[in-house]
Amino acid sequence: MNSTTEVMKLGMNCLIENLGVTDTERFISTLFKEKSDYTLWRRRYFEDVDLDSFLKASADYTKEHPFFEG
Repeated sequence: MNSTTEVMKLGMNCLIENLGVTDTERFISTLFKEKSDYTLWRRRYFEDVDLDSFLKASADYTKEHPFFEG
């Protein structure tokens, strides 16, 4: 299991890789400004995604972005 510091580092690297520095900062500032429920947002975000599509996308992403090198 990763430490909190490692999780934060991995998360920031993922955001920066996919959004760039500026949009990562916008994303984070929006999370802090908005009074929102992340769990509810996530449920709504994925409510129309069927399990097979989600699992395929997850497998494809893992192949393209292996967590461990070697």
